[in-house]
Amino acid sequence: MPAATTTPRPPLGRPKDPAKRAAVLEAAQQLFSEQGFDGVSMDQIAQTAGVSKLTVYSHFGDKDGLLSAVVRSHCEREMPLELFEPSPEVALRPRLLDIAHAFYAMVSCPQAIAGHRMLCAPHAMTPNMARLFWEAGPERIQNGLSEMLKRRVDAGELDIDDTDMAASHFFALLKGEPHARLMIGFPADMDQGATERHLASVVDLFLRAHQPAAS
Repeated sequence: MPAATTTPRPPLGRPKDPAKRAAVLEAAQQLFSEQGFDGVSMDQIAQTAGVSKLTVYSHFGDKDGLLSAVVRSHCEREMPLELFEPSPEVALRPRLLDIAHAFYAMVSCPQAIAGHRMLCAPHAMTPNMARLFWEAGPERIQNGLSEMLKRRVDAGELDIDDTDMAASHFFALLKGEPHARLMIGFPADMDQGATERHLASVVDLFLRAHQPAAS
């Protein structure tokens, strides 16, 4: 008798709809920015996105998971990991300037400022939410830059003992006074030229601090 064959079972449940996922993320980002995390319900998000509440839960699990996805989506859109990929044909300073421009634009836009204020509000974050936010946003970006810096160190372009710390310093310097003023609603009078000078100054300071010793 020939051996019996088994027919693979189709996956359970309906496949996730990427268009609905994108609509939920857009609605959540808008509502979180306008009303804060605690001020928004999953029902409101579903209604704004034009989907059922069940769809929201099936894509993101819970509200904490949705916040994490919103942060990750924003970071991936504004700072794609391609910025940190090995590109030896691109000189170090222009590459750091590209990263600086993308990062500053990401953290200084009105949605990001509103979201940052929301997360810094008293009792706004549970330990789990704080961990999800950090992993989805700052940690992902700092790890990407740290890995890029390691490659540049190996190529002899930089002298850095701790690339994780150097990446953290770089992003903190880019925020600087301008971001602090935006956070308290007292923006610096910075036109495009002033922003360019700020970012270039940070990149040049970073490169001077980590230039390899002369042979």
